[in-house]
Amino acid sequence: MSGLFITFEGIEGCGKSTQIGRLAKRLADAGRETVSLREPGGTTIGEAIRDVVKHPPGNKPISPDTELLLMNASRAQLVQQAIRPALAKGAVVLCDRFYDSSLAYQGHGRGLDFAKVQQAIDLAVGETKPSLTLLLDISLSVSQTRVSGRQRSTGEGQDQFDESGLAFFERVHAGFHSLANGEPERYRVIDGAQPPDAVGQAVWDCVAPLL
Repeated sequence: MSGLFITFEGIEGCGKSTQIGRLAKRLADAGRETVSLREPGGTTIGEAIRDVVKHPPGNKPISPDTELLLMNASRAQLVQQAIRPALAKGAVVLCDRFYDSSLAYQGHGRGLDFAKVQQAIDLAVGETKPSLTLLLDISLSVSQTRVSGRQRSTGEGQDQFDESGLAFFERVHAGFHSLANGEPERYRVIDGAQPPDAVGQAVWDCVAPLL
């Protein structure tokens, strides 16, 4: 049985983690081995990079170029240590963000040259690309409400991305839609503002034909 690589994308609060958990359980119930990962992170090295990117030492902002390189350093480790071995075993790999997030956040959001962003991505991932990317689409107002609620309930503070401002997230949101429109054969856009059960069923309807 061949492996299957599925990525989840979207702005903060869109429900990626929730839906990955739901899909992993449904796949396990169907007898498929599943590996759930996240970016940045997913490996010991990647998780260390995640802490630096989201909470820079000394509260000093990370430059966009440094952010791009750190994200792709984490990605390269994830691809080589986790994604490729899991796919080789025939597992279904579910990843909370992948290279589309660099295009949306560092490209559209930070305004970095897209050729530079793509060059970093190519070095990190090589030929490893998702079979399916699910964009959980929510409005910026829904995102802000969900993120604020999560921060109140968990006590977690804002990270470097949360502090980037509304205009930044407007560009990221538009960027994801541009990416989805550019690759309709890989992307499926799902209304992430629906109740979790409805989103979960929409996710399954996209995944089931590939199994």
